[in-house]
Amino acid sequence: MHLVLGQAGTMVLGILFSALLGRSLGAGDFGLYFLINSLAAFALVLVDWGQNYFGIRAVARAPARGGELLGTGLVLRAVGTALIALPAGLVAWGIGYDRRTILFSVAFLFLNLPLFLAQNFGMVFRGRDQMGLDASVSVLNRASGLVLAVVALRLGWGLWGVVAAQGLAGAAALALAFRLYREVGHAPLVFRRETAREILVGGTAIAAITVAVYVQPYLDAVLLSKMVPKDALGWYGAAKSIMGTLLAPSLILGAAAYPRLSRVADDRPAFRTEFALAQRPMLWLGGLAGVGTWLFADVAIHLIYGQRQFGPAAVILQVFGLGLFLTFVDVLIGTALTALGRATAFAVAKIASVVLAIGLALLLIPWFQGRTGNGGVGVTVAAVLSEVVIFAGGLLLMPKGTLSVAMLADGARALGCAVATWGVFQVLPALPPWVGIPFCIGAYFALSSAVGLLRRDDVQVVTALLRRRA
Repeated sequence: MHLVLGQAGTMVLGILFSALLGRSLGAGDFGLYFLINSLAAFALVLVDWGQNYFGIRAVARAPARGGELLGTGLVLRAVGTALIALPAGLVAWGIGYDRRTILFSVAFLFLNLPLFLAQNFGMVFRGRDQMGLDASVSVLNRASGLVLAVVALRLGWGLWGVVAAQGLAGAAALALAFRLYREVGHAPLVFRRETAREILVGGTAIAAITVAVYVQPYLDAVLLSKMVPKDALGWYGAAKSIMGTLLAPSLILGAAAYPRLSRVADDRPAFRTEFALAQRPMLWLGGLAGVGTWLFADVAIHLIYGQRQFGPAAVILQVFGLGLFLTFVDVLIGTALTALGRATAFAVAKIASVVLAIGLALLLIPWFQGRTGNGGVGVTVAAVLSEVVIFAGGLLLMPKGTLSVAMLADGARALGCAVATWGVFQVLPALPPWVGIPFCIGAYFALSSAVGLLRRDDVQVVTALLRRRA
């Protein structure tokens, strides 16, 4: 529940932040912000090298090691960021970006370091089921970032001011993380070389899947920046920011389940039980998110960014909604396989999907750009189609008996309810958003209850999953 509340807070603040940037900077500079954010995100994933998930799993199994794991991880992140800044700038130069983009890409890495360090405290907070502490750090970062960005834009500092504001917000989040860590009485932070080697070696398998996950949005941003005008890149960036919000429920459930799945990874009957606890709500939410995105993508874009500059982003968001259900399922399967120590094998499936997605994107971006003027649709179609490869690979890697016939039946029910909800809207007159959105949720809720997808005890199951302690 702490994760839910924290995500709700950061989601609202994130939407306000994106709306502020989109409406103040315009589609062109918003596209540049999306590009440098994508470049920095991939570079920091390389620096992290899987230590976040490795640390959560290690702390969940041995809480007393939290101080050495976190202290060592903070040093590794700080040194790694300093080492990767120059290569990141050289890569941006090699790709052919202008001087302004190169400077932004390097500066963005250093200014994001405080937040990058603050996020590392989550390995201890989440590993010990103290989700509220992690949520507090995230909410403070978003809130202070929004306020400082407003000030920077009012002063006329433009994109540089926004980037600097994020650095200051990260510093505030880091200060809060240190304070919360001390208040809850965790072990002192220490750096140990043997622990550093353990993190780098043990995190390699997790890094493989994490890099595989982040390389696709990185390549998508690079391809779009080279193949479409700045405004079209901005449309995709706007839709992408909302995509992250739509995926939040799956990430919340995955984060809540991950420590518990890690503890019972060696006990297959208990593992199947824990997996089943997260399975049904994930399928239910995936169906609702998919149909809701398809029906109300234009509403979201209009309210957040404005129809005049960002109207074409709605089509991109609608296409993303078509693959949202499968993405929810893949998040759960990926979380389970990481807890089982099979992240490397799952990374192979993800890499295969990335190869397919990039190949399709090279064909679809110019096709959609030439016919619709919106090449971002091509990238999204490619990503949706490639998700099938991840799903198939995950099914093959899951332990025998974990994925039951009941899961397939529940998945079919969720898809059926989503399609039926869409059908209801086709026979109804046009509804205003403030009526249509609640009606969509209510219709899906009623249909899923009628077919047995949503049961009375499901709420108790979700509550138990999110609240139980080891």
